Amino acid sequence: MEFVVGASEATMKSLLGKLGSLLAQEYTLIRGVRRDVQYINDELTTMQAFLGDVSSAPDGHDRRLKDWMKQIRDMAYDMEDCIDDFAHRLPHDSLSDATCSFIVMRVYELWTFGPRREIASKIADLKLRAQQIAERRGRYGVDNPGNSNSSTSVAGASRAARHEHDITEHLMGSRQLIRTEKPVGVGAYMRELGNWLNKRDNISGKHRAVLSIVGFGGMGKTTIATALYRNFRNEFDCRASVTVSQNYDEDEVLRDILGQIKPQDSEHEQQGSSKGGLEKKRLSADIKSSVKRVFPLIFGHRQQGNDGSSNWMQNKIETMNRDQLVKELEGRLNGKRYLLLIDDIWSAETWDKIRNWLPHDNTKDSRVIVTTRFQAVGAACSEGEGTDHLHTVDVLNDVDSKSLFNHSVYESESSEKEQVHEDIWKYCGGLPLAIVAVAGLVACNRRKKSDHWSKVCESLFTEQGAPLTLDGVTRILDYCYDDLSAELKTCLLYLSIFPKGSKISRKRLTRRWISECFVSGKQGLTEDEVAETYFNQLIERKIIRPLEHSSNGKVKSFKVHDMILEYIVSKSSEENFITVVGGHWQMPAPSNKVRRLSMQSSGSKHGNSTKGMNLSQVRSLTVFGSMNKLPFHSFNNGIIQVLDLEGWKGLTHNHLNDICRMLVLKYLSLRRTEVAKIPSKIEKLQYLETLDIRETNVVVLPKAFGQLQRLRSMLGGSKNPRKALRLPQEKNKEQMKALRILSGIEITEGSTAVASLHQLTGLRKLAIYKLNVQKGGRTSTQLRSSIEYLCSCGLQTLAINDEGSDFISSLDAMSAPPRYLIALELSGKMKRAPKWINNLKNLFKLTLSVTVLRADTLELLGDLPKLFSLTFSLSAAKQDQADIEDMLQENKRLGDGEIVVPPGGFANLKLLRFFATIVPRLTFTAKAMPALERIDMRFQAFEGIYGVDTLESIQEVHLSVDSQADEATKFLVGYLKDNTKRTKIITN
Repeated sequence: MEFVVGASEATMKSLLGKLGSLLAQEYTLIRGVRRDVQYINDELTTMQAFLGDVSSAPDGHDRRLKDWMKQIRDMAYDMEDCIDDFAHRLPHDSLSDATCSFIVMRVYELWTFGPRREIASKIADLKLRAQQIAERRGRYGVDNPGNSNSSTSVAGASRAARHEHDITEHLMGSRQLIRTEKPVGVGAYMRELGNWLNKRDNISGKHRAVLSIVGFGGMGKTTIATALYRNFRNEFDCRASVTVSQNYDEDEVLRDILGQIKPQDSEHEQQGSSKGGLEKKRLSADIKSSVKRVFPLIFGHRQQGNDGSSNWMQNKIETMNRDQLVKELEGRLNGKRYLLLIDDIWSAETWDKIRNWLPHDNTKDSRVIVTTRFQAVGAACSEGEGTDHLHTVDVLNDVDSKSLFNHSVYESESSEKEQVHEDIWKYCGGLPLAIVAVAGLVACNRRKKSDHWSKVCESLFTEQGAPLTLDGVTRILDYCYDDLSAELKTCLLYLSIFPKGSKISRKRLTRRWISECFVSGKQGLTEDEVAETYFNQLIERKIIRPLEHSSNGKVKSFKVHDMILEYIVSKSSEENFITVVGGHWQMPAPSNKVRRLSMQSSGSKHGNSTKGMNLSQVRSLTVFGSMNKLPFHSFNNGIIQVLDLEGWKGLTHNHLNDICRMLVLKYLSLRRTEVAKIPSKIEKLQYLETLDIRETNVVVLPKAFGQLQRLRSMLGGSKNPRKALRLPQEKNKEQMKALRILSGIEITEGSTAVASLHQLTGLRKLAIYKLNVQKGGRTSTQLRSSIEYLCSCGLQTLAINDEGSDFISSLDAMSAPPRYLIALELSGKMKRAPKWINNLKNLFKLTLSVTVLRADTLELLGDLPKLFSLTFSLSAAKQDQADIEDMLQENKRLGDGEIVVPPGGFANLKLLRFFATIVPRLTFTAKAMPALERIDMRFQAFEGIYGVDTLESIQEVHLSVDSQADEATKFLVGYLKDNTKRTKIITN
């Protein structure tokens, strides 16, 4: 179907909700326009029903119908703008004569006469537009598509019923881990290309070798290149991976590369790394030298200095011009063996520019992998004599095509292996993207029979096994899109906001869905839960590809395939749903009013310009990259609901003043900006639901923070380097009943804000990044009391990083276990886990300090029935070195020199992680952790891990070895890789 309706239905749904709320209140001072509002509400309700019919209608919409639908959409947008404008300009109109005196009401009426008259005029105009649109349909013969096909309503009802069923099914689905997958059907090529990458040619004067991977869009060239990069990155001194594409910003590409390549170690740092040591006994003779070097670096003052230096260097990079960036890159790469992945090059000229950025006298056998859609460009990149290599990706054969299809259909644990049309994959012509897309369609329609898929194949493909053209891929994507519910279509189109090749945060996306009113609670589920089910459905349909997982088994970040994103951007532009300025896409300037604006840095001089655009009705603004200026003066502050400036370096105090005038703002992200202070005027943002100021210079919230009564998510502080946000030093006069997430805060001795925590009874997540209170002091007692009370009110996630106050040990004295917790993180100088921890029957995720890693702790945790992930970590720069070593040494002594994981228990544990400087010897016995699928370890020294192959369900072991690890540690890592036969060992 050519016409997009998902976004239109979402707009109508949001508008009708606001109209209903408007009519439900006693607006005694605008009686003259009440009838007009009622008429518009009734008319739009009928139009919404029409939209539902169109979404289920067969192909063949003519231009008259599409134009008429656009008129409905534009009128709905304008009506919503008018209502929002009314809400903030006349906020007291809901007061009736019963609550205000006659004199007060008359004075208020006179004071607001001007805006009241203007709004009444707008509503009258909108009523006239609604009448004209309805008349125009009959005048030009726009028929209801439902009249032409009686099965349309049945199909729509079936799709709606399936959608409602999927909401419950996806929420109840089991949590999973993202596995490291190998590209299907290219085993021989991978070995050949891998040998080429790892080959060392000591040819005098050779500075680098280039591998060009060429293939049509959707052939899997990026998948192959990424797998090669992942498999061999540890063989090089430094590495970086970037996406270029057709329209790119050279400065941003350079900054991206520099962000992944560390600067050369200074002479001072090299000298510092050899100093220091401990006078006490060591953990073991095998890692003696490693411990001597490691502890001063991790726990001493040098660690803090390095963090500051890193931040200073990153800020310096942001201010460099092109020549300075190139010079900095050359300096970091000189004398090093490097690996670069340059994805999606479109021209030989682009490669010439990138090649000139790199050192010309590097003789360290460096490698560059480039991918491109064009054979001529690939040949130009790999024109070296005897050293470069050109590889053309071919379509998959039948065996590999079937294997990829079956794997994609049944990789979800919730998938039932029912018989489907066994030849459907043959129509995809061996194109991996098409095979995966069709597999996602099948996976979400498992109840459809073979004859249904036969009809699908007949409608989509002209000939079995014939090569697919771009039109053929588009037909497949069209069918997959039409199979979505209206809600999912809207959520899918919203992905066009993000730049090509970007890594997207799941939480960032779902919070924005909610702020845009695309998601609402249903079937007893909250908005967050419904948004999560929509996200899971997009994953199951293979529309988005997971990249990283959180330790709770949920997807943390994801990407969208280039061709799929290009399709989404095209659909979104057609509906005027989202306007993209700059970036990789060369989209025509919109002829209509801009509603949602995504500004992306661009290599074109005019690629990021909004000149000539009507920005007065922008409701959502998102900025990516280094934009010099934003057209704040062109926006209507009264209707902007979403403002996402994450990473923008141009933010000033004047911009913050402008933001505080956006009175209906719901979502505000200033993450990774240079903002240092939040103005007290923020109290004007009474509709604000999400405030994200993580990784900024803000250290304290203003007193006005407590006035944000609709705030749901308060995100502050930083994990690396560890920073935290202080709450205002006064008790809130009113409870922030809507607050669900309070993350990244700091609690210090004498803080008066601790007393306010009792009032946050709706809190579901509390994350304390810094804690410095006196043991047994008043603040410590108040904090423990607050935590115990919040846990009894339904707190689900508790995270505390205790740098030395020993507060977390006092949690053992809580009178009742926090029974609602599903995630618990306790980091600090702990000697043992709280006794009540084995009563947390709903706990999915648990993080404890590595100082409690001992056999009796594992026995205590083994009976937790739902535990999905278990992490032992150590992250505290100020802790006493000798005490830490004593704790680790005591743990070893109790276990006869090793930590033994006993058999039995941990029935549902799938992820086990160790993030610490030193990990003691760990041994798994037979029948231990029967469901464990993955082990992650990050360390600078460890004594070995044994018995991995005895784990029944283990699939991967990821070892992240710090560059400062000594030879003993590296030897043990190599020994583990060589002697573990059944399990995949992956080193980073």
